[in-house]
Amino acid sequence: MTDPALRANNQGLRDLYAAIGRDALPDVAIVKPDSLLDGHPGSSKVDLLAGFVRRIVGMVQARPVLWRDTAIMIIFDEGGGLYDEGYVQPIDFFGDGTRVPLIVVSRFSRGGRVVHTYDDHVSFDKFVEANWGINERISPYSRDNLPNPIPSGASSYVPRNQPAIGDLMDMFDFSKAGTGR
Repeated sequence: MTDPALRANNQGLRDLYAAIGRDALPDVAIVKPDSLLDGHPGSSKVDLLAGFVRRIVGMVQARPVLWRDTAIMIIFDEGGGLYDEGYVQPIDFFGDGTRVPLIVVSRFSRGGRVVHTYDDHVSFDKFVEANWGINERISPYSRDNLPNPIPSGASSYVPRNQPAIGDLMDMFDFSKAGTGR
């Protein structure tokens, strides 16, 4: 990100709050809290992250025009270094990493359940591609080219067709919109 042209769309939190106040969020916005609010054990507290998220969710829910079509996905950047007995696909030399929590806040969320589809951070990219009908992938070699998982009989979390990564679409019920996606 040393090229100013590549940073042209990067904005700060004040810009996000102003855009919410104008009912003018872009189709996709990625918000990364600074290190004091990111919930990371070395520099923050989970309560601070929760307050940060609560503020954004509350602001969007208070704007009917935005809440009508918005999905807020809250994801942690890592598992915190704790052991995870969950299955890790051997996608490449490094594997895929431990499971991390993802919470979806949206009127389209199926809500109130744990989804056991094999997803990872690339699932967000696959969601954007699926939701907006984008057929072009990040690159011919990127993980968004992997198929969506087909559950195996032994475990719904271990894909029968691995390597496979989900697109998060099973977390939503877009029929609630009355017009599909």
